[in-house]
Amino acid sequence: MSIVNFLKLKDKLEIRSFETHKDSDRKNYIPFTGSPRKHPYEDTRVILIADPFNEVTYYYEFNMDDIVFVEELSNITNLNGDSVPMARVWVKKQSIALRCAPFIVDTLMKE
Repeated sequence: MSIVNFLKLKDKLEIRSFETHKDSDRKNYIPFTGSPRKHPYEDTRVILIADPFNEVTYYYEFNMDDIVFVEELSNITNLNGDSVPMARVWVKKQSIALRCAPFIVDTLMKE
């Protein structure tokens, strides 16, 4: 499965928005913004696509236990009318997460 299909085929992650958390300070938590998706094979993990309509994007992968709360943001829409839900995910500091930047292997750059 290609990376492009990997990001497109995964189901949307239905999120429940919460009121502002009383500890929503940057001393203990870091916010990440993107479009949430279900992980393709691990139920305990979440994928957050940073810029879903950009061809050159990256995504984060978090353990659900490290997410303190989620804020639902406005959907974004491209020129074709496709809409994607966005969210701000607050993650505990010092949590282990992944940031993945898919790319297509093409030609080597000459120095």
